[in-house]
Amino acid sequence: MSAYALPLTMAVLTLAGILAGYRVGMVLAGAAALFILISDLPLAYFNLLVSRIYANVLSNWLLVAIPMFIFMGLILEKSGVAERALRAAQTALGGSAAGMGISVLLIGALLAASSGIVGASVVLLATLALPRLQEAGYGNATVAGLIASSGTLAILIPPSVMLIVLGDQLQTPVPDMFAGAILPGLLLVGAYGALVIFRARELPRQERSDRASPLRLLIDLGPLIALVVSVLGSIIAGIATPTEASGLGAFGAILITVIYGKFRLRIVMDAARQTVVTTSMVLLVMIGATCFAAVFKAIGGGDMVEAGLTAFGEGPYTVLLVVMAAVFILGFVLDWLEITLILVPIFAPVVAGLDFGNGLSGEALMIWFGVLIAVNLQTSFLTPPFGFSLFYLRGAVGDALSMSEIYRGVLPFIGLQLLVLGVLVAFPGLITGFD
Repeated sequence: MSAYALPLTMAVLTLAGILAGYRVGMVLAGAAALFILISDLPLAYFNLLVSRIYANVLSNWLLVAIPMFIFMGLILEKSGVAERALRAAQTALGGSAAGMGISVLLIGALLAASSGIVGASVVLLATLALPRLQEAGYGNATVAGLIASSGTLAILIPPSVMLIVLGDQLQTPVPDMFAGAILPGLLLVGAYGALVIFRARELPRQERSDRASPLRLLIDLGPLIALVVSVLGSIIAGIATPTEASGLGAFGAILITVIYGKFRLRIVMDAARQTVVTTSMVLLVMIGATCFAAVFKAIGGGDMVEAGLTAFGEGPYTVLLVVMAAVFILGFVLDWLEITLILVPIFAPVVAGLDFGNGLSGEALMIWFGVLIAVNLQTSFLTPPFGFSLFYLRGAVGDALSMSEIYRGVLPFIGLQLLVLGVLVAFPGLITGFD
C-alpha cells in the first residue's frame, strides 16, 4: 500500500462528506476521530485534540473580534443605515449611467469596510440598485456581475472576518493583514470601475435634478465613513487590537442608529441572535478543522501535500501556482472558511520554506501569501455552481435575473480578480509596502 494511501483516503472521504451536504464541522471532526481509530495513532491522541481545541480556538481572544464585527454589520444593515448611505451615493453620482454603476461599486466598498457581511451587501445592493441600473440601460448580465462582485468585496476589504481567520491560521498579526489588504481591495475596486465605465460608454446619459447638497451627503455618509476610519485606523495605527476595535465598531454602529433615530431594541436583539448563530457555525468549523489538520498531518498528510506540490516542479513560483490553482478550483465547490481552515495550515509551512527572490521572508512572506489567498478565495463567492453571492443575488431579485444571466455576468469580474491576483504576485510591495 502506498505511503500516502491513508491521508489520501482521509481527504477524499472528507470532501465527499462535505459535498454530500453534511455539516462541515461534524464531517471534519468525524474524519479525525475515524482515522485515529483506523491508523496506528494511539488513543491518547484524542487528549491531544482536546488540548489543541482549547489552545487554538476556545482560548483564542483574537476570535472575539469575529462576532463583534458581524454584530456591527448586522446593526448597520437591519437599522437601514447602510441603505441610507447607498441612496445618498446614488443620488450624488447618478447623473449618468457610468455614475450609477460607480455609485453601486463605491457603496459596495463602503459596506465592505463597515460590515464585512457578503450576504447583506449583495441583497441590499440588489434590492436598491437593480431597478436603477436597468433604467440606466445596463444589460442584465452586467447588472448581475456588478452587484454580485461589489457585494463580495465585503470578504476582502478590512475589517474582514476572512483576514482575521487567515491571520490566526498563518500566525501573522491581523493589523498587518488588514494593512496588506487595503491596496489589493482598492485595485479590485479600480478594475471593476474601469469595466463599468467601459460598459457604460455607449449608454444614454440620464441627467438627474435631485442631486443631494453637500450637507445632505455629509449627514447621510459622514457617520458611516467616520465609523470605518475609526475602527480600521485604530487597528492599523496600533492604537487598538482587532478585538478592542471590534468592540468600538459594535458600539459605534449602535451610536449611529441613535443619531439617525433608528435605534430599536428589537433590531439589537435580532442582530444579536443572528450573530450567535453565525459565530457558532464559524467556531464549529474551526474546532472540526483543528482536529482534522492535527490528524491529517500525523498520518502523513503534510508529506503527501508537499510531494504533490513539488511534483509539478520545485521552483517557488511553480509551487505557488499549484497552491493558487488548488484554492481556485476548490472554490467552485467549497466555502472560503472550509478552504482556509483545511488547506492553509497544510500549505503554509511549504510556502514559508521557499525563496521567491522578492526580498520577502518570515512574517512578511506569510502576510503576502495570506493576502494572495484572500484575493483568490474571494472568487469562491462568484464561481458557479456554488458561489454564495450568486444565490444571494438570485434570492433577492427573483425572476428579474435568470441564473444564466448571473453566471455570464460574473465571468468578466472573475477574470479581473485573477488579473489583480497576478499583479499582486508580480509586485508584492502592493501588499507588504515598498521599501
